[in-house]
Formats: sequence, C-alpha cells, structure tokens
Amino acid sequence: MKGCKSVRLAVYADGRFVISAPKWYPMYVINRFIEEKSQWIFDKVKDIDFDSLHQKRENEESSYRKSIGLARAVVNSRLEFFNRHYGFSYNRVAIKNQKTCWGSCSQKGNLNFNYNIINLSEQQRDYVIVHELCHLKELNHSHNFWKLVAKTIPDYKKLKNELKKVNH
Repeated sequence: MKGCKSVRLAVYADGRFVISAPKWYPMYVINRFIEEKSQWIFDKVKDIDFDSLHQKRENEESSYRKSIGLARAVVNSRLEFFNRHYGFSYNRVAIKNQKTCWGSCSQKGNLNFNYNIINLSEQQRDYVIVHELCHLKELNHSHNFWKLVAKTIPDYKKLKNELKKVNH
C-alpha cells in the first residue's frame, strides 16, 4: 500500500480482510503478523452469515440486470429530447453501477449514468441528464456551464440540492 509505514489489518462486514504493508516489508514478517492475528480474524468473521451475504449480492445483481434496460431506455429518450435543444454530439452512452455519482461525462464525449437514475423523480432525472449533456460543451462547473443547464432546467439549484440528500 502506497505510503504505508507498518503492517495493517482491516476486516470488512462481508468477511473480507485486507493486509497492507510497505513494499519493502519481508513476506515472512507479514506471514507471521497474519498468524499472530489469526484468532482475532476468526473472532471477527465467525458470526458473519455468508449465505445471507451471498443471497443479498445475488438480489442486488438481479435488480441491476432488470433495471439497466429500463434505465438505458429512459436515459436515451430524455437525452434525445433535451439534445433537440442543445444539438451537441456525443459518443457512447453507458449505464453503470456507480457508487458515488449519478452521471459523468468524459473528455471523449462519452456519457455515463448510474442505473439507479430510474429511482429518481422525473425532474431530478432530467436534471442529471441535462447536467451531463451540458458538460459536452463546458467540461467544468463554470458560470457558462450553469447558464447552459438553466436553459432547460431553470430550477436546477433546487434539484441539485435535492440530489445531495438522495442515496445511490
């Protein structure tokens, strides 16, 4: 791990555990550390219901697969609608399982959207789509960018604040 000065151990709720150590640490020291912590690791993971975790992951994956098609249809439809006004050209549109954002726009003109966009209100969804569409012209959050957004989403400030409170 970059910048790591000693051996560290992290145990996560899903039972994964991660050992971090400086590059120069000898493997035998790391192995000894793991052996010394083995009982502690076991105590941390022994009560985890791995069957339940596995079922939860499968349910999430199934939900994602079902939602991705609907999200793609909604996003493409609204992109087409709003782009009649803007007339921007873009390359690929992708629907992803993003953890931290609703959408993004690359310098190459690729638009990416979180599949959970379908769980937003229609106004919030339109704001996210227009926001990314306007990044095709202004790849920043300058005054000009927000003027572009305001052309079709005049209440963008309210919607932007609402989205900060919504979990992905």
